[in-house]
Amino acid sequence: MSKTEFSPADPATPAAAGNPASDHAVPPASDPSPSLPPTNKRALGFIFVTLVIDVLGFGLLIPVGPKLVESLLHGGKGGTAAEAATYVGALMTTFYCVSFFFSPLLGVLSDRFGRRPVLLIALFGSGLDFFAQALAPTLGIFFITRVINGLSGASFTVANAYVADVTPPEKRSAAFGMVGAAFGIGFVFGPLLGAFLGNIDLRLPFYVAGTLCIINWLYGYFILPESLPKERRAPLRLARANPIGAYGSLTRYPVVFGLAGSLFMLNLAQFMLHATWVLYTTHRYGWTLPQVGLSLFFVGITSAIVQGVLARKLIPMLGERNSILTGLGIGVLAFIGYGASPQGWMIYTVIVAGSIGGIAGPAMQSMITKSVRPDEQGAVQGALTSLQSLAGIFGPSIGGAVFGYYISADRTTPVPGASFFVSAACSFIGLLIAVWALGRIPRHAPANIPTT
Repeated sequence: MSKTEFSPADPATPAAAGNPASDHAVPPASDPSPSLPPTNKRALGFIFVTLVIDVLGFGLLIPVGPKLVESLLHGGKGGTAAEAATYVGALMTTFYCVSFFFSPLLGVLSDRFGRRPVLLIALFGSGLDFFAQALAPTLGIFFITRVINGLSGASFTVANAYVADVTPPEKRSAAFGMVGAAFGIGFVFGPLLGAFLGNIDLRLPFYVAGTLCIINWLYGYFILPESLPKERRAPLRLARANPIGAYGSLTRYPVVFGLAGSLFMLNLAQFMLHATWVLYTTHRYGWTLPQVGLSLFFVGITSAIVQGVLARKLIPMLGERNSILTGLGIGVLAFIGYGASPQGWMIYTVIVAGSIGGIAGPAMQSMITKSVRPDEQGAVQGALTSLQSLAGIFGPSIGGAVFGYYISADRTTPVPGASFFVSAACSFIGLLIAVWALGRIPRHAPANIPTT
């Protein structure tokens, strides 16, 4: 799709005038100038660093989190890895449950009070949370820190809304590719740094992650400008500050509603992969932990290259509509490839080919932000983050259960790749939903035209 086929929601157009959400006038979503002002470039640089640190902080904890939980069991006397596994899963579920309920609230607050204060509060809260985890004397305190992190985990929600605020429509896909690249970079170096620091002291990665967050918070406090002018802010709509209200509000934008459903299925598939990747590769190929780590490093590198470099070339070439469908289709084939590969070396071939599917995410985010009003970007991003958290609650459990069932000793024909085939099915459903949603956009009409 060319950039002229998809315009931002503008209250001056008949489309926005007929939108039931248009209860007061707002300016166009962004300045259509072809280049970003220097201030916006600095702000995007800050957002990029923020997201890298956010993912880096998460990655730092992957190698040491289970070991620290193990050391806190039985009143600090320590326990076994099997005992710790249950608590590690419960900690992840706690985080995603809190994020599921509170992400819409944080998005709505950013629409009312601006992105800057909400983002800075989230960063400061994350920094304090990492220090609290480093000092946690008991497992109960560890669970409390997960609640705090879920409450303050608005960085991705508000960062996406910030990107939409300061980026011209024709540059949105490249900007959201930057967001994906930040995730890839943090995913690459976080676990490696965490393993190195954790070898010195189990709690050291938590101190490092907290320090990085506070340094970035200080930088943002003195440098980061507000991206949402007061005249574009929305009144505080508490009815939309919960998951049910947030999802219901998406129905006013049929294209966004459909793409949100597609993203949910894609996230569900990804969380199933995350939960079973180590189990699958060690069981089927006999990989050691360094080999597993190398594969994850390769995933992060290819993801960063595709979303940070290739996406800005491929998406304008293919158009956002075709990029979404092509990317989702490649994702389906990649999941099948992971589950069907008889030799471990083949996984790397699938990783390279499958990474091209990463163009779907930035194209989706770009299309979504162009479809909604400027004063509703935070609420929509909060709903999307909440859906991602919902996938994080159920995806690992489904993936683990499917994997365990199909490799059990009583099965005459084990299928170790079954969980990846289920992920492929979820991705295919997401592709069908995207086809339905994009089919509601006339080929030469703005995507924000109501179709109800």
